[in-house]
Amino acid sequence: MKPRSLVFDLFGDYLRYRSGAVRLRSLIALMDCFDVPEATVRVVAARMRKEGWLDGRREGRETAYALTGDAWRLLDEGRSRIFTREPGPWDGQWHMVIYSVPEAERALREQLRKRLSWLGFGLLSASTWISPHNRVTQIREEFAEHSAIRIDVLHATSEGAEADRDMAARSWDLVGLNKDYGELLDRYRPRLAAYRAGEVRGREALIERMRLIHDYRLFPFRDPDLPPELLPEGWTGRAAHEVFLQAHGLLRSDAESYVDRLIE
Repeated sequence: MKPRSLVFDLFGDYLRYRSGAVRLRSLIALMDCFDVPEATVRVVAARMRKEGWLDGRREGRETAYALTGDAWRLLDEGRSRIFTREPGPWDGQWHMVIYSVPEAERALREQLRKRLSWLGFGLLSASTWISPHNRVTQIREEFAEHSAIRIDVLHATSEGAEADRDMAARSWDLVGLNKDYGELLDRYRPRLAAYRAGEVRGREALIERMRLIHDYRLFPFRDPDLPPELLPEGWTGRAAHEVFLQAHGLLRSDAESYVDRLIE
């Protein structure tokens, strides 16, 4: 777990619910649980402040760091993608984004691609992205000020269920994703009994819960949260999500109590 990611995860799962601010010495104590030295914590906090994710202020002789507005929005969106799944049946309609970006705007094109992927769109063919969920408004709004980008949107249905499954298989690496979900299940499902029995407590509960978040939070970048009719046979993603929610909840009390003791 990289120090910068750890700071984001600590704010996202704990500190945001404790005013969204933390004294530097408390952050150092929290990061020490993961064997991150004080000097590294100071450098990471300073960099995140420079990047606009944290605000620094003086509290007596101490420095305290608080989330900026951009950081709050990032954490809110990330939490939504990690913890929630699309409800209800699929209406059978695909939402397509076709873009055109000048060659000179490669950085902007890459930014658009990353955003499309994060919102659950898959690359069907060159410059054509599809999703069973209607999130095209978010893309239009976020890139409205970039005149170099041309975005065309189509809403369409395919020739039938077989064609839908074929499009899904071509747009996302569902086989590789399913394999990784299976490995996550193998890792955490056997631990649920120990979590329920309260065998993981205090510092270890915090470490275990943070490792769980670290292991799971990259899946939303890859998983488009497809409706069941588009998923391959033997899909383990929903089971992995349920195990994640259970483990995260079972470790909550002890992990949060330990965080409270450290930052007080």
